[in-house]
Formats: sequence, C-alpha cells, structure tokens
Amino acid sequence: MRVETVGAETADTAPSVAAVGAIHGDEPCGARAVERFLAEGPTDRVQRPVKLVVANERALEAGVRSVEGDLNRLFPGDPESDVYEERLAHALWTELAGCSILGFHATVSFDEPFGTLADLTPEKAELMRALPLDHAADFTGVVSGRSVTLPGFVNVEAGYQGSAAAADAAYDCLLAFLRVTDVLPGAPDPTPTNHYRVREAVEKRPGRAYELHGANFERVPAGEAYATTDRGERLRAETDRWPVLMSSDGHETLLGYTAELTGEIAAAVDR
Repeated sequence: MRVETVGAETADTAPSVAAVGAIHGDEPCGARAVERFLAEGPTDRVQRPVKLVVANERALEAGVRSVEGDLNRLFPGDPESDVYEERLAHALWTELAGCSILGFHATVSFDEPFGTLADLTPEKAELMRALPLDHAADFTGVVSGRSVTLPGFVNVEAGYQGSAAAADAAYDCLLAFLRVTDVLPGAPDPTPTNHYRVREAVEKRPGRAYELHGANFERVPAGEAYATTDRGERLRAETDRWPVLMSSDGHETLLGYTAELTGEIAAAVDR
C-alpha cells in the first residue's frame, strides 16, 4: 500500500480526507488519477492535508483483480490472517480511520461514471452532488464487507475497466472531491444526482447464458423482462425497477442488481 500525504500536516491538522485507488488491481483508473494529481495537479494550492492511497499495489502491478482474496469483500480485515488482502484490508482501514473517503472502481457494465454508497447521510449526499455524476446507487443492507459499507466512504465507478475515459473521469471526480472537502479552493458545481435504492442481487443460474434487455439506470416497467436466459427463461421485475451493475459476462455468479429510483439524492436523505 502506497500512501502519499499532500499538504502541511501538524498535530492540529492531521489528514481527515482521503482518496483511494486500486482496491482492485484490474481497475487502474483511481491509481492513475492519484498519479496524475501528484504529477500535474494543483498540489501547491492544497489548503488542508489529504491522503492519496494506492491500495493493492501487488494486484495493480500484476494487472489482476486480487492476489489471494478480493480486498473489497474483506473489510475490516484481519492483521493476523494468512491471506494478503485480509491483512491489507485491516491496514487500509486503520490508515483511513476517521477520514472522509472517496474510493475509485471501474466496471464492465456501464461506460458512464456513477456513485455508490451505503447508509446515506447529508454529508454523503453532499459529496455525491459535488461530483460530476448523474446516478448514485445505495447498497444499504444489500452487501457487507465492502468499502462502500464503511463509515465515511463513498465510491465512484468511473467507467469501463482499463479505459482512458475512466481514468479521466476519476481525475475529474478527485478534483471535485478535493474542492468539496476544502482540500482545494473553490466550490464544485453541484449536480442533480439521482438516488437509487438497491433492493436485491440477481444471482445467475448455473449453466445459463444471459441476454440483457435495456440498460443500467433505465427503468424496467413492472412485469417486463430485464434479462432472458438461453433456455428462454425471462427475469421480470415485479414492480418498476432500474438495473445497476448488470452485465451478462462480468461476473461468474452475479448478473447484477435491481434498484428503485427514489429521486434526487438530497431529497432522499430522510426517506
């Protein structure tokens, strides 16, 4: 794990803001955003210290998702584990404790950046609206052991894995995040980010191939199919649903998630 602290740090100004890339080694967009900021970003304008972290350096160097275990399924980790990523999860979370954190990921299912979070608060809503994102998926109660479920953590899925567009989007989101947290001067332009409450994970059936209908974050009316298997089985939404992270070949056992649209994220905080 590589940690770079930018900005003057004193006993009274310990970093309380952090950005994290390369939680998955085959999703380099966040690490590229961190490297770009260190190389050419406005580091001379930093007003308060920030930690910039490249988490799973071993997996990033090898170009693989993980080395021994999926880091993003192992929080808060175990410092005594024999599994490298379990030790790393504990070290990373210890490093970030008490910080407001932006993590970076990439997908095989959607080419536009969007946010993910859990346990929505006014602070998280403010962060999401400050980033150039149209959509934010809320995984409260649906997943566990992931960075998105940790206190103070929000994530950006920056676009397709390995793409230049994802790296550019991650950098734009990093700058906006640093502005809204007062690390950099200036205020980001707020966006009318939509909030989607994820309701269920859709598991793949063994031995089936899937064809998806529609697109992520597009409404599937009640009763219509959002996917069909090669055996003619149709997966239907009982009520209006919006697919999230759906991909026919992105994951061995998971097709994706279905969600409901609750509205603009600032208005969704108290719902």
